[in-house]
Amino acid sequence: MFRKSAVAKPLITLGVAALLSTSAHAIENLTGETASPGGSIHLSMSHLAEAASQAGVANIQVADGQTLTNSIQNVAEGKSDIAGTPYILPFLLSMGRGPYSKLGAEKGAELASNLRALYPVTLGIFALYAYDSKGLDGWNDLEGRTVYNGPPRGAALSNARSVIQLTTGLKDGEGYKGVQVNWGQAVKTITDGSADAVVLPILFPDSRITQALASGNMSVWSIPKEKFESDPFQKYLRAPGSAPFTLDAADAGLGEGVTLHTEDGTFRGLATIGGDIVNKSMSFELAKALTKAHIDTLDQLKAKAPFARYAGYGVVDVVKSGMCGANPLKYHEGAVAAWEEAGYTIDDCAKP
Repeated sequence: MFRKSAVAKPLITLGVAALLSTSAHAIENLTGETASPGGSIHLSMSHLAEAASQAGVANIQVADGQTLTNSIQNVAEGKSDIAGTPYILPFLLSMGRGPYSKLGAEKGAELASNLRALYPVTLGIFALYAYDSKGLDGWNDLEGRTVYNGPPRGAALSNARSVIQLTTGLKDGEGYKGVQVNWGQAVKTITDGSADAVVLPILFPDSRITQALASGNMSVWSIPKEKFESDPFQKYLRAPGSAPFTLDAADAGLGEGVTLHTEDGTFRGLATIGGDIVNKSMSFELAKALTKAHIDTLDQLKAKAPFARYAGYGVVDVVKSGMCGANPLKYHEGAVAAWEEAGYTIDDCAKP
């Protein structure tokens, strides 16, 4: 006569328990969108994908080379899980302006309210640079010149035009001729001589400048101290997605063949601030775990590229990180918990 095994039931119970345990701790599969390789916002996302996987938090399928204007709308609509962005875009979305004008203010505000930040990133610092062969004498020599000042549309072009106007009083199309090409053609445009000067966000060192040095020595100019400290410039530095940036010129590390011009040894510029953002519907636990993976590996992140030490990773100071003020974006509550548990201070104005 067949008898039930005395161990059959415990084995089945243990098997089910193991299966349930595995499911409870199953790694998340997420989608991420970011910019083209070579910059700080791409590096933060690609590093997060690595860190989150190693921590057993998530597998992030990263699509790079994306138009971030579209990416943050995808996150707001729940079509993508994470996206990199300059913080000016959530602001424009909340107002239904610029690239989101077709959405209108009401729909834009509704979508923007869905966005939450995990951590900040400095995308670049606006500066003037040119080949020495162009004979440029700095900001005061831009009148009548041809200046490459960004892609055909977007926050970078708007910021470059504003920086030039605040520093020189010149307007694009009046005091100087602006040239706009897509980011993928940036180095070619710099090196082919079609522009006398360039006003774009740079990093320290900067990949575009490094590539362009193959065609000749270059000069980079800081914002003059008097202009930088003026009321109009200081007001613009507090605009959404912007922050003041200063650096000892000796630490710039732009490379051999580059002369950095400042009147007192300090580089000054307008920093474009952004970060990696998620939808507010992301669970507290997942947002916290993703942010913790970022915080726990900040040293490894900063070691991945020469420019990373000045890319704002781990800097949550309310001014330097571009939060609060007119910026409507807040941190995810899970991100706040991760930062505070790691010993950082998150200002109340940046909390949801």
